[in-house]
Amino acid sequence: MATSTRPTTRPQSELTQRGGGVLADRAFALVSLGTGLLVLVILAMILITTTSQALPALREAGLGLIVGDSWGANDPDGNGPATPQFGALAMIYGTGVVSVIALLFAVPVSIGIALFLTEIAHRRVRGPVTMVIDLLAALPSVVFGLWGILVVGPAVVKVYNWIFDLVGDVPVLGSVFGQPASTGRSFMTAGLILAIMITPIITSLTREVFSTVPESEKHAALALGATRWEMIKGAVFPHSFGGVVGAVMLGLGRAMGETIAVALTIGAAIQITPNVFASGEALPAVIVRQWGESSGTHRSALIGLGVVLFAITIAVNLLARLIVRRAEIRMKGATA
Repeated sequence: MATSTRPTTRPQSELTQRGGGVLADRAFALVSLGTGLLVLVILAMILITTTSQALPALREAGLGLIVGDSWGANDPDGNGPATPQFGALAMIYGTGVVSVIALLFAVPVSIGIALFLTEIAHRRVRGPVTMVIDLLAALPSVVFGLWGILVVGPAVVKVYNWIFDLVGDVPVLGSVFGQPASTGRSFMTAGLILAIMITPIITSLTREVFSTVPESEKHAALALGATRWEMIKGAVFPHSFGGVVGAVMLGLGRAMGETIAVALTIGAAIQITPNVFASGEALPAVIVRQWGESSGTHRSALIGLGVVLFAITIAVNLLARLIVRRAEIRMKGATA
């Protein structure tokens, strides 16, 4: 006896729910696209508006705004009225020096703390240490700056003098670790304060990256007889390289853009010197220090410094992405 089959139809409520889900997915995709484009639009507006405000100084100084090393009034002969000079090279140099010093101190410490929290520390220890790190990341920069100028600066002068007495006669080291500034406000002091400020940021992001390493890869390395350090070097670091570089770049961006802490601890001396114990100046610090009394071309030049800092930050991030991409290609080729 033949049995007739009737086509089954889905309930109307199920079709309605599926249609609503498709609409919700499309709406979510559009909102995500819009927010992503909004970020690009905001960045473009910042670049356009700041560049337009900096045009008077750019017309007057030209490339000298970037490659010139003199800032402020300049009357070399002493016979006439001083003419303003706007050259940002000394501030660009100072920004780079303090940022490099900050990374040299902060990156090893941050990676070490992140490895301790993810690979060694007991669960009862991870919570309090993580909370302290997060609290440090939330402290205002002016607190670090005041601590640096009141406590760190005077305290490290003796250390700077000891290092200078130790290596002052060595040809290269004597130039790098030269005669310290009497106040302790220097490239090194500003770099140390920045290192303390960016360590919580790099640590938190690096810890999250290390936590994403599959446990199976770590257990496999240990099962093959690898030591804990060999397991970290062979399984954790390769898997986390891109994320660690991203964390370092975020810390570098914070260091390059930091204003108040650097302004209080760097010393406000516009000069290019290899001596890291000498006073200097940085782009954000000179902007915040001179903005209130600036006008006309002077204010336009300060805005131009902001444009230069913006361009440097974009260039550094693009370079970091290129490094990560090349490293990932090499790792894929090595594992293929």
